[in-house]
Amino acid sequence: MNQIKIGAFIAEQRKKHNLTQAALGEKLGITDRAVSKWERGKGMPDASLMLGLCEVLEITVNELLCGEKIEMENNNEKTEALLLELAKSVEEKNKIIWKNMWLIMSVSMIAMLAGLFAVAFFVPEGVWQLVAIIGICVFFLIPCFYALKLEVSVGYYKCKNCGGEVIPTYRQALMAMHRGTTRYLQCPKCGKRSWCKKVIKK
Repeated sequence: MNQIKIGAFIAEQRKKHNLTQAALGEKLGITDRAVSKWERGKGMPDASLMLGLCEVLEITVNELLCGEKIEMENNNEKTEALLLELAKSVEEKNKIIWKNMWLIMSVSMIAMLAGLFAVAFFVPEGVWQLVAIIGICVFFLIPCFYALKLEVSVGYYKCKNCGGEVIPTYRQALMAMHRGTTRYLQCPKCGKRSWCKKVIKK
């Protein structure tokens, strides 16, 4: 989606309705700065505000996301193009999240191993060494829990038995046995537990 084009379209429709940024913001329960941000192409309206915005500006959601008025004969074609663009955008975001997840995991594990190695050589054996080891493990495992949250937030897990989609809660993924990003989960479709492989796109 072209945020600059969408922003210019919002500004154009707002002016057609003789609304200031403050007036439009007041109708939507937001600040004029938020409206200004949209119109400058620096951000997009939240999904929760889109219907209200479209109602005030007397446009469709499809027109808002395309950044232009759409004639009825071109509506289906524009809708298909928009859906493809949205799917591509989601896929790209998922890939970025996936790469960040692996980066966080890798850096955390390397840093934890380096810390444990340093403690083993430079801290005398005894209570303080044990405290240092526990502290390092806790400190560097926290990012791993965040990485798991990123893993769960993208795509789905594929059931080995029926091929169904399994989308666990964070707690279910955390408690499940795992091998890398393959987790032992219960499929809601067939009801069986199996090693479900992570899939980030269809």
